[in-house]
This record gives sequence, C-alpha cells and structure tokens, in this order.
Amino acid sequence: MNKAIVANKTMVVSPHYLASQAGNAILQKGGNAFDAAVGVSACLAVVYPHMTGLGGDSFWLTYNAKDKMIRAYNGSGRSGSSVTRDVYKGKTSIPTRGIESVITVPGMVDSWDAILKEYGNLSLEDVLEPAIEYAKSGFPFSKDQQENTVKNFKMLQRDNDAAAIFLPDGKVPKVNERFIQGNLADTLKEIAKYGRDSFYKGELGKRIIQRLKEKGGLLNEADFVDHKGRWTDPITTTYRGYQMYQVPPNSQGFTGLMALNILENYDLRSISEGSFEYYHLLVETLKRCFQDRNRYLTDPDFQSIPLDKLLSKSYAQEMASCIQFERVNDVQTQSIGSDTAHAAIVDEEGNAVSFIQSLYFEFGSGVVAGDTGIIMQNRGSFFSLDSSHINRLEPRKRTFHTLMPAMAIKDGRPRILYGTQGGEGQPQTQTIMITRMIDYGMDPQQAISEPRFVWGRTWGEASQELKIEGRVSLAVIEQLMAAGHLVKRVEQFDGIMGHANAIVIDDQGFLHGGVDPRSDGAAIGR
Repeated sequence: MNKAIVANKTMVVSPHYLASQAGNAILQKGGNAFDAAVGVSACLAVVYPHMTGLGGDSFWLTYNAKDKMIRAYNGSGRSGSSVTRDVYKGKTSIPTRGIESVITVPGMVDSWDAILKEYGNLSLEDVLEPAIEYAKSGFPFSKDQQENTVKNFKMLQRDNDAAAIFLPDGKVPKVNERFIQGNLADTLKEIAKYGRDSFYKGELGKRIIQRLKEKGGLLNEADFVDHKGRWTDPITTTYRGYQMYQVPPNSQGFTGLMALNILENYDLRSISEGSFEYYHLLVETLKRCFQDRNRYLTDPDFQSIPLDKLLSKSYAQEMASCIQFERVNDVQTQSIGSDTAHAAIVDEEGNAVSFIQSLYFEFGSGVVAGDTGIIMQNRGSFFSLDSSHINRLEPRKRTFHTLMPAMAIKDGRPRILYGTQGGEGQPQTQTIMITRMIDYGMDPQQAISEPRFVWGRTWGEASQELKIEGRVSLAVIEQLMAAGHLVKRVEQFDGIMGHANAIVIDDQGFLHGGVDPRSDGAAIGR
C-alpha cells in the first residue's frame, strides 16, 4: 500500500480491518464520529486482544464541529486505595506480570460512556453490537495475534483463565482460524444493557473484583466505584502554521510537542528526508525531550509539572542549540511496553476523534478476571518503588502513561489526526510522521510506510539501541554508527516500529487515510 485512501465524506483508520469496517458501518447507519469511535474502540478490544481490552485504559482527543471545541478525555485508572509501596516490601520493582501487576482500575469502559453522553447520537447498545458479534461468533485469528501469542505462550499458561481463552486445547490457534471469546461477548452484552455502572458499581464489577481477589488481587470494590475519568483541556503548541494538540499529563503527549518546538528551529526542507542528518536530528531531539519527560512526568494531582517552561519556544531554542551533528548525546531510559491501538475517525459533519488504548505490555498482566473474559492491564507496574522517584507508587494515583493521541488544526478545523502503538516509540513515530507530512509533503500512507526507527529500550531489553529498518541504506547506517549511535538493523517492516495510522484533511475537504503495513489495519472512507 503506497498511496493513501482518499474519500469525500468520512474516514475511519484503525490497526485492524474489522474494527475499521465496524466504524464505517456505524457511520452509515446514522452514527457520528463519536459513536463510531466507541464502536471501533470496543471492536479493537475483541479483535486485537493482545494489544487492548476492557481491562485497560484509553485517552481521547475530540473535535466537535458545532462548537469547534477540542477537548481531551483522560480515561486512565488510578492505583488501588490499599496499594502502597509496603505491599512490595523486599522487592526492588513491581512485577511486570501476574496478579501483583494488576493494581490500577481500568478506565476504558468509563471513557465510552463519557464520549457517548457528551457527543453521541446512538446508544451504547447500538455501538457495541459489532464487538459483541465478533466476540460471540468469532473472527479470523490474525498473524499479529499469533506471533504475540507464541511470544507470550509461557506467560499465558500461568493463568488458567487466560490459557482457556488464548491457548484453546493448550495450543496457539492457526492464522485465520475462527477465534471465539464467549465470556467476553456476555460481558459486553451486560455493559450494553446496563451501561458503564455495571462495570464499576454493578454485579459485573463485583464479579471482576471477586475473581481477582481469588487470585490474590489488590483492588477492591471501592476502587471501582470511585473511578471516574476526566474531561480536560488539551495541551498545545504551534508548528509550521499548524496548531498541534496532545492530551496533558499523566500522558507523555507533551514530549511530542516539545520535539516539534525543537525541530522548528531547523529548516528541514534543506535536509533530505531519510538522510543521516534527518535521522540523527530527530533522534537527538527526542532524546532531550525524554530527559525532561523522565524527570517530571507523573500524576499532576500529586506533583506539579512545569509545562509552561517545557512547552516554551525559548526552552526549545535552548535545547536545539545543544544538538551536535558530529556526535550523540548519552541518555538513559526506562523500559516501556508497546501494546497499544490507535484509531481516528472523521464524519460528514466534520467531527473528529483521535484516540488510543492499551493494556501496557502484550496481553497486559496475563491475568483474566475469571469468567468475565477480561484480561487486566499491567499499567501500574510502571510505578516506582523508590520513595524519591517522581513516579513513585502511592494509593489512588495515576501513573506515567505512554498513550498520546494527536491532532493538528489549521484555519480553525482539523487537518491531521495521527497516532501509533509503541510505548517509548510513540513520540518518535509521531514526530517522524508529522515531519514527513508537513515538512516533506508526503501523504499519510507514504509517511507511515517509509522506513522508521525507534530509539531506546523496549521492555525486556536493556540496550539503548537505535533500531532502524533494513530499507535504510548502509551508507546512512554507517554514518549513524560513526556518530556514536548503537545501531541495530531490523526487518524491513518490523513490528517493533509500532502500528501507526493517520487521517489528513486537505484544503478541498477530501480525507486521506493511511494505515500501517506492519499492522492488520484498514483505512475505509466514502
């Protein structure tokens, strides 16, 4: 796929074609972008279960064409009221898998309710219908899910409920084998019938807690009852005439804005895209942003974050002046998970939604809440047990979050909706995509399909590598190595680069959709 799909009225992009089809169907039966977004979100929880699910979190950027307002919804959950650092006495870190990693309330179901109540035309029952059908009747087991199941086989075996779903008869399903999740279908039906409160205050919520407690879980009923996401103003900066928007902390979204502020000090058009100078400049820019992210990012309810300084143009100029083209800057980062799903929708009225959701690592904690079919996230394992750490574990706290949906506005209306899977890679891939689209004039499909890099550690790997796809020329790779980058050449369309997608709305109002060839995604427009 070398060219973007172009449409006149609507566009849906997501990392799984069945979710995109469901979103398009909702639009065609009278739903708006917000209805379709919730439908796509629910479908991804079913057809991309290794990447996202009801036991995870989500972040949303919304544009309402009627009032021309851009708003953010923070659908991330807090740590349990009884989850303190003392729970992990004798440990240096929170386990990344298993029941001890299940310490934050899932926020995604609450976000569905919030989006629909604020802007939707259809009922929750209407928009969950496709997801329920996929869970009940099954869908073709994808190559991506198979690869991730093989990778996590032993971890999934440890939880009987997870193994029963994802390893039927003790085996990994074959590609295109029908994959059914009956218990999850029943759970979705219950939510469709009784609403978000069934998940947080009703019998379903109580059953989730009980099943987790039977496995040694630390969350309680009050944690679920007290959960509520939050509408908030997005954070913003300018870049080459565009107004760029991200979700505020506890999201790492400000990192993406910082990177653009730094790059605005360079005339990228004088630098060839794909050259040594291009890759080196982006990597060194992002590394500086990561230093501040690691220094400051946590729940802003617990610690003030100096966003005015971090997003100022003067601070960006200061950081830009430190970048050298002769050598690298040494920065250390923490390992960050990569299981995520981003999607975007634009409807005929001009409403637009860019959202992203996750379980944190592939299959999250690896723990399923009994007969509910819900696999729980391990997002809370990113909290630190160091009492002096900015992101230290405390009760009822939101952790440093990698999820960061993005949107660019020009002349008062959305022009670019974009995002990607990939933990540490999210601000990196977003920066690659937006420079390719704005500075180099690429359509979204080309911007996504061209070779990418990801710098830093991914979970389970200690090396500060610059992983770069094999389509990049050897001459460029040798220049990067000579400058001090620890380069690792990976596959030509390597999944470690994440699953990105984007919608661009041009001056005529046509919608251009691009999805990642590394994913099972589809762009569907009309």
